[in-house]
Amino acid sequence: GVTEASPVVAANQIDANHPGTVGRLMQGMEARLEPVEGIPNAGQLVVKGPNVMLGYIKPDAPGVIVPPQDGWYNTGDVVSIDDEGFIAIRGRLKRFAKIGGETVSLSVVENVAAALWPDNTHAAVAVADAHKGEQIVLVTDVPDARRVDMVGWAQNHGVSELAIPRRIIVIDAIPVLGTGKTDYVAVQKLAEAQARE
Repeated sequence: GVTEASPVVAANQIDANHPGTVGRLMQGMEARLEPVEGIPNAGQLVVKGPNVMLGYIKPDAPGVIVPPQDGWYNTGDVVSIDDEGFIAIRGRLKRFAKIGGETVSLSVVENVAAALWPDNTHAAVAVADAHKGEQIVLVTDVPDARRVDMVGWAQNHGVSELAIPRRIIVIDAIPVLGTGKTDYVAVQKLAEAQARE
């Protein structure tokens, strides 16, 4: 689902269903992948079709529709597409960190935390780092969360230690939006404020 695509890009069907994917493109749509440095066999999903919006109306130009370039809309999703056309979402472009030239999924960081502490809530963000470009910060409501526990879990499960946060911030509750989803803007501000301190 993508709001700008009224609101569907792909779907699995009863007779063509691949678990772990979001299905194939809707009829009449086209897609291409734009490479993302450090993420092999995947890319940013860019789509075009009759259901893609005419464009955005921006606050600085009321009433003026700014169309997507040549009709192509960049979803911001990083995906892979298999030989049969099934699309698997790998993450949001904004949900990756660049650590010493390597690209790390912030969702993987959250998944490690969730595997260790399944009854709690976690949010991973990237903040600037003078030496490695960015560093990962995990914000969690686990009172005794320790980085060493995450390192041990990663080593035992074949997860790169790059996916282990440099810092862990413990708070009473992870900020959420009205929809109940994590408020990553608030989490980002919290992590950046702690980094400055």
